[in-house]
Amino acid sequence: MLYQPVFVEFYEKVKASIKAGTFAKLTLAKTIGDTELKNIYVRLNILETGGYNVVFTTKYKTEEVESFHTIDEAFMLLSSYIKSPFLTALLFTTEQDLTFKVNKKNVGSLVEQVPTFKNASPVMLEMIEQGIV
Repeated sequence: MLYQPVFVEFYEKVKASIKAGTFAKLTLAKTIGDTELKNIYVRLNILETGGYNVVFTTKYKTEEVESFHTIDEAFMLLSSYIKSPFLTALLFTTEQDLTFKVNKKNVGSLVEQVPTFKNASPVMLEMIEQGIV
């Protein structure tokens, strides 16, 4: 599949934004057709042990489900949702907004835009303060 190398590049930028302390949020959106699954929001979570993981808030038509994953598990889970049913992933950082898109020919692309957020997520700021990143 042609979009996979571009998605790997996108996810490397997600990890880089966390390490740089600029991560605001990550969202999967734009589904194919009318699906039960509507959005997935990804945010950071500080662990009691001093590390961090990511929280997925999966929004369905009738409910929301939260699940916790390592950064590597998050990549596998997110990639499983590309084209099934999501066509777009959006990374919001304080430096730029980065949009990953898949077209009908399975070709992936990255589009950089000016940042929506001026500040990193509150959890990101706390991780910087605690020296986690």
